[in-house]
Amino acid sequence: MSEQINEPNISELSEAEENSTVERCLTFESGDLVLYISTKYVIEIINNYSLTSLPLMPPYIKGITNLRGQILPIVDIRERMGMPGTEYTANTCTIVLNIDSIPLGIIVDSVRQVIDIDLKNVHPIPLKRQQKLLDGMVTMDDGSVFMSVDCMALSSPEL
Repeated sequence: MSEQINEPNISELSEAEENSTVERCLTFESGDLVLYISTKYVIEIINNYSLTSLPLMPPYIKGITNLRGQILPIVDIRERMGMPGTEYTANTCTIVLNIDSIPLGIIVDSVRQVIDIDLKNVHPIPLKRQQKLLDGMVTMDDGSVFMSVDCMALSSPEL
């Protein structure tokens, strides 16, 4: 009895390698920027919750909320990036993240959609020293530019 060994086709390997650089990302707006974050950090998107303010906190930390028994700090990403705050609207929502077991909610102007981004097309931001929360940018087929949020910097206490 002879065994037949199936060797992988070279085109199948290159396709698998190409797909390994593609990441599912949630896109959202904050100010005039379109930002994205990997869906591996995203837990859910929430709208209605009670917020408890905390004294002696930086202005971008809006407070905490109890989300099904878990205390969740809420950060306004616009203010965390140094942009002026704005009135919250019906489109404003909070993206609940889990970054290295650290739960965090970020307030964004609006959520757009989930898209696939090829990480090979992401370029470093030239002014990284001035903007420590953003770590890359990608130009989409329609010419729009999306900026990547650095989750490790977002979850760190200091910028």
